[in-house]
Amino acid sequence: TSSRSASDRPLSVGRLVLVATPIGNLGDLAPRAVEALAGADVIVCEDTRRTRTLLMHAGVRGPRRIVANEHTEAATAAHVAELLAGGATVAVVTDAGTPGISDPGERLVRAAIDGQHDVTVVPGPSAALAALAGSGLPTDRFVMEGFLPRRGADRRERLAEIAQEWRTTVLFEAPHRLARTLADLAAACGHERPVVLARELTKLHEEWWRGTLGGALAHVEVQEPRGEYVVVLGGAPTPEPPTTADVVAALEARLTAGVDRKTAVSEVAQELGVPKRAVYDAALRLYPARS
Repeated sequence: TSSRSASDRPLSVGRLVLVATPIGNLGDLAPRAVEALAGADVIVCEDTRRTRTLLMHAGVRGPRRIVANEHTEAATAAHVAELLAGGATVAVVTDAGTPGISDPGERLVRAAIDGQHDVTVVPGPSAALAALAGSGLPTDRFVMEGFLPRRGADRRERLAEIAQEWRTTVLFEAPHRLARTLADLAAACGHERPVVLARELTKLHEEWWRGTLGGALAHVEVQEPRGEYVVVLGGAPTPEPPTTADVVAALEARLTAGVDRKTAVSEVAQELGVPKRAVYDAALRLYPARS
């Protein structure tokens, strides 16, 4: 459990605050986010220039900024742990959206928790949730995949998993890699799988494209991808449940081939995902005296 009494805490308890920031439109910066940034002793960010623009917009001056990106987060986490041990309040922002979601932040949270420091979140903009909500695809259950591996076996394995995934899948992609990713998804999932491309969300040139993977490939051939994309992919079609005729046919094939009834029942139940009792009853109807 993560709960602890006051006596369990270190003498100097720091506080790590994950602050969600706009994914494009600076008007989406929440008042609570401004308060968190203004009250921090240190702000951890991906890019000091991007964060400077954000702070100027918010009217926040003063907090020292340190960088945590994909290359430096591990080293920065150790430094943040030292700051927290000294009782500092450390705010974490990324270039856009919620820290830790396909962006730096996860290691910082782990370091804070390991040091028994408070971790809290100021929620707000999320490109993944914005695209999902506006996609028109099922939203009751979904999978967040973020960026796919760039190449090799890891990419092939992830694509194979997505092809079988029945929940809606959300991915991020850069414009110069979008065509390749769509082609790989179409090869793995089929050209008819529904997909939504959400481009430059909340920005001036926000754009939504809805159709199939095959249509999306044709779309990016005639319109060069620009800006950051969220790809929302429909789930794999749910297979039809096996019918009684399916069960009987599978049983008959095994029993005719000489497989004993107990083994045939077990194999058919596992293959078709049918309760053993139902398969056994079908076997009795087929061959009442068969052992």
